[in-house]
Amino acid sequence: MDTQHSSSSHPALGIDHGDARIGVAATDDFGILAHPVETIDQAKGDPIERIAQLVAARKIQTLVLGLPVRMDGSEGSSAAKVRAFGDLLRARVPDVPLVFVDETLTTSTAATKLREAGRKAKQQKSVIDQAAAVEILNTWMGE
Repeated sequence: MDTQHSSSSHPALGIDHGDARIGVAATDDFGILAHPVETIDQAKGDPIERIAQLVAARKIQTLVLGLPVRMDGSEGSSAAKVRAFGDLLRARVPDVPLVFVDETLTTSTAATKLREAGRKAKQQKSVIDQAAAVEILNTWMGE
């Protein structure tokens, strides 16, 4: 995966794609910190259009999409769905580079961090997708 980035790569938008919800996070202009932005409910509207609005409003320079890779490194049907979503995003926002980042364990890492921060499981549900998107960005920035 091509994960080369520089200061001109920021702000970046991290996306945790799920069947029901899409978690979104963003970096600051310098790529120092990632923070939660919102959770998009796929049943309530077009997520591609909402992401395009966020890209414009936040002057996003890079889209970072979490790719579910199996423990053995292979890709299954979930990865195929995410790649198809990435193709739709590229078509809608062609001027912004899109990179895929292995999101293995990002949701469990996010859940652990939320638990350590004192969030109960019930409270986690509303922010877990955003927290996973933050982890996707942290993975990307650390590469």
